[in-house]
Amino acid sequence: MTKKMSADNTSEKSKVETTVNDINENTSEEIEQNNSNDNEAISLWAQIKEDFNVPKVNDPALNSNIELVFNYPGVWAIINHRIAHRLYKNNFKILGRIIMGITQFLCNMDIHPASVIGRRVFIDHGIGVVIGETAIIENDVLIYQGVTLGGVSLSKGKRHPTVKAHTVIGSGAKILGNITMGRNSRIGANSVVICDVPDDSTAVGVPAKIINRGCCNKSKLNHADLPDINKEMFEYLLKRVALLEHALKKHDDIDLSTEDHDLESIYEEFITAMNSIKK
Repeated sequence: MTKKMSADNTSEKSKVETTVNDINENTSEEIEQNNSNDNEAISLWAQIKEDFNVPKVNDPALNSNIELVFNYPGVWAIINHRIAHRLYKNNFKILGRIIMGITQFLCNMDIHPASVIGRRVFIDHGIGVVIGETAIIENDVLIYQGVTLGGVSLSKGKRHPTVKAHTVIGSGAKILGNITMGRNSRIGANSVVICDVPDDSTAVGVPAKIINRGCCNKSKLNHADLPDINKEMFEYLLKRVALLEHALKKHDDIDLSTEDHDLESIYEEFITAMNSIKK
């Protein structure tokens, strides 16, 4: 009887393992199928319809389709780029440039028609966005206002950034040169990025430093969760200066009580202001 129960348990365990393996295989196949579907060429009209639906997913402020016409210049810039890019690729380069020139005037964004923009890319607010000629933006990228994908070379080759899928670029960020923003990376607001950012990483600062490698949150960028690098550096410098002053006074027996009193009041005001900033 014990042998029979053991055999039954082994059989059930084998069935469970088989089921789990089947689920994993099906999930992998679904992911591969979704990726291949994203890479498949779709018609211009299908792309435009898809672009109009993107704000409904990315912007909770959208209340009606009429708002898309009047309040979403990023959507119109992307749609105009779809048309201009196809014309540019088919050797109607001047016409493509004219379309994007009109778009620049109407939408206040400078996007070169030769740049490659993937599916479901959303430019939120959009004012001041610059995308250079050889820039490549993959699918499902979110770009906020004031972002620059610029070049640092006068050569004719690839000189602008490549932004991998599911990346989020905060407002005012500058990404310069032929560098790559890894898949699912996050670029903090007003950062200046001049080197590659790995997959699943967060980069902030001037120049940008990678502060979170390999464990980036899959949700959209939350600017409040990014550290204040300047604040941390100021705290270090203040503590360092206080330590040096203490050492000097102790060594040379200098009386700076009056100056200390004035500085302490200024220091307390500064600390109060810093503590009021949300961490």
